[in-house]
Order: sequence, then structure tokens, then C-alpha cells
Amino acid sequence: MDPTSVLLTGKVAVVTGGGAGIGHGIACGFAAFGASVAVWERNPDTAASAGVDMGGLGLTVDVREPDQVDAALERTLEELGPVDILVNNAGGVFRSDLLDTAAKGWDALYRANLGSTLLCTQRVARSMVARGVGGSIINVTSIEGVRAAPGYAAYAAAKAGVISLTRTSALELAPFGIRVNALAPDITWTEGMMAVAPEGAGESFARIVPMGRAGHVDEMAGAAVFLAGGLSSYVTGQTLHVDGGTEAAGGWCHATDGGGGYVLGPT
Repeated sequence: MDPTSVLLTGKVAVVTGGGAGIGHGIACGFAAFGASVAVWERNPDTAASAGVDMGGLGLTVDVREPDQVDAALERTLEELGPVDILVNNAGGVFRSDLLDTAAKGWDALYRANLGSTLLCTQRVARSMVARGVGGSIINVTSIEGVRAAPGYAAYAAAKAGVISLTRTSALELAPFGIRVNALAPDITWTEGMMAVAPEGAGESFARIVPMGRAGHVDEMAGAAVFLAGGLSSYVTGQTLHVDGGTEAAGGWCHATDGGGGYVLGPT
């Protein structure tokens, strides 16, 4: 094995929603390992600052809109070159109780989380196929895609759809040397999480997560670097849970009696 196969030197990567949070961490990780990075971000301020942070390209793009995605891809090809890596990270969430959410709300959650992933995958994969040298596509889903999420039915369904899309597109694109995988985070400290987390949330997270803490965006970035590079050359159609063990735990939490054991549920 060649240790340098972890590097992304000479590769061009696109990260959607890379202006903040997990997407920003992944984009910075790619740049640190040698990739030229284009951030496609709806917020013009964070798009511009991310481009500076990565020493790459920050484009204001609404990845739900085909015309904007096509224009962003064209500019990325012109300024950085052919795309080798795509990370579909852009998304959004709000409460969507099954009995109360209007069709407009469901549509918004679908378009932000699943529709945008399908659109960007199709457009970038077409350019990869035309080039004929393969590539790596990484979809950021969520632990909510594999478990019940009361109050967030449409979001969870969309994230489950991302996992299904990952598997199907992996098979359709395998003949072209394009690998498709997904990352599924759970509790990760991001700017958004810090803004809404109540006081003492860290202690609560420590009980829920088998590894005893919330994750860091750099840990998501490390998994993305692995899936983007040569060390994962035979990995496709997989969803990697970067969650400190919460998906494996299936609801088991650290006990509070100091004995080091687990209890099922929060009591």
C-alpha cells in the first residue's frame, strides 16, 4: 500500500452547503489533503468566506434549482477543472408533524434534502462519465434516515431516500468507475447546534452517545477524505455512520449510577 493514496492532490472537489457546519469542515479537510475545492452555498456571505478559507472557489448556488446547478458546474469546470469528487451536503430541517404539515412543507423538505442530492448527482456524474476517469460521490444523510424521528416525518423520509439513492446510483455508476457512498452523522457540534443547544446539553449528549461526547466536524471530514480517496477504492453503495456509536446502540444509553453500564432509554 502507498501511504500517499490518502492524499487528494490534483483532485477537484465540489461541496454543496459548504459555507458552515459539517460541509465547511469537509471542504477544509479536502483542501488540507491537497484538493482544489469549490463550495456551492446558497448564502452569498458564507459562500465567499468559504472560498477564501479553502483557497478555492465559493459560488452562490441554490442547489434545488437546475439552472443554478448547471451554471455553477460550468464555472467550476472553467476555473478549477474537471470534478473528481462531489459531496452532497446541502439540506435543511424543520419540525414536520405528520398530521399538521402542509404539502408545501413536505415539498420544501424533499427538495432541500433529497431533490438537491439527486439533481447535483445527476449533473456532476454526467460530467464524470463524459471525462471517463471515474470519481467519488459522497451523500451526507443522517441517522434519522434509519430510525424513527417523531415530529420530523418528512425530513426522516427524505434522508432515508438519500440512503436509497446512494445504493441505486452506486450500481448505475459503477460501470463508469464512479463510487457513491453516504455519511450518516448524529450529534455533531456545529455553529447551528451551538446556537440552539440548551445549557448542559453536553452532559445529555454524553449519556446518549456510547463514546461519551458529541462529534466534531473534523471527524466527519476525516471520513469524507477516506471515501473520496484511494484508500476506499473498492467501497461503494455504503452508508458510514460517523456517530460515536449511537446507531449501533439502538436506544441504549449510559446509566447514571456510575457503574459504567447501559440502560434502554433515558431513565
